[in-house]
Amino acid sequence: MVVMRHLNQIKRLLRPHLTRNLCKNVSNVSFMKFHKDWPENDYKDFLRDMTVIPDFITKEEVDKILEEIEPYLKRMRYEFDHWDDAIHGFRETERQHWYPQNKETIEKIRNTAFQGETLPHVHILDLAADGLIKPHVDSVRYCGSTIAGVSLLSDSVMRLVRIDEEKYKQNVENDYRKQPDKSEENSTDPGYFADIYLPQNSLYIMRDTARFNFTHEILGNDNSMFDGNPVIKSRRISIVCRNKPKDF
Repeated sequence: MVVMRHLNQIKRLLRPHLTRNLCKNVSNVSFMKFHKDWPENDYKDFLRDMTVIPDFITKEEVDKILEEIEPYLKRMRYEFDHWDDAIHGFRETERQHWYPQNKETIEKIRNTAFQGETLPHVHILDLAADGLIKPHVDSVRYCGSTIAGVSLLSDSVMRLVRIDEEKYKQNVENDYRKQPDKSEENSTDPGYFADIYLPQNSLYIMRDTARFNFTHEILGNDNSMFDGNPVIKSRRISIVCRNKPKDF
């Protein structure tokens, strides 16, 4: 596929030489597709606040992380009835203490994505091949301005849809996640959206407007497309770090 060859060429160029800032600029252009009519200010803010860095971790780093977490994950069953109906086909846990080499990898995520203190526990989400994450907005009570996650084992597509952030902010404060109310009539949500291609071993960073003004989801294989081409997701593990809420 043309788009995949193009992305692979970019990734080969990025590996040895680019600085973090240049990597950010190239990734923003190449790993995002915008749909419907975006106001110029929202478009600029989104490019500033949503970042994908390909090949962020090496195969050796991936293998070491899997070596640590797989024995625990294998004792768990995939769940298809999440308590708030936001995730289907998943196993999840949190981890605060890591083996020394993996601790270095976690610190690399934190040093790249955050300024200031992060939450001590790292979220590990194991999504089955037929699993998906439905569109939702994370509560401002449980996470600060930034979320950063490394994607392991599979490529995937994340979709972010513009919402009325003031309405969601009011409704999400006491909930861990808030999903769109599809039954709502005369919705004030703008509804334009972006699809984000997340290659295996990439790091995504959602800050500020990308974090608060959009729902985010991981598309299931029935509609997982990027630039007109299918992106078939197999089992995907994400290693997610967050910073502290303001009132933490």
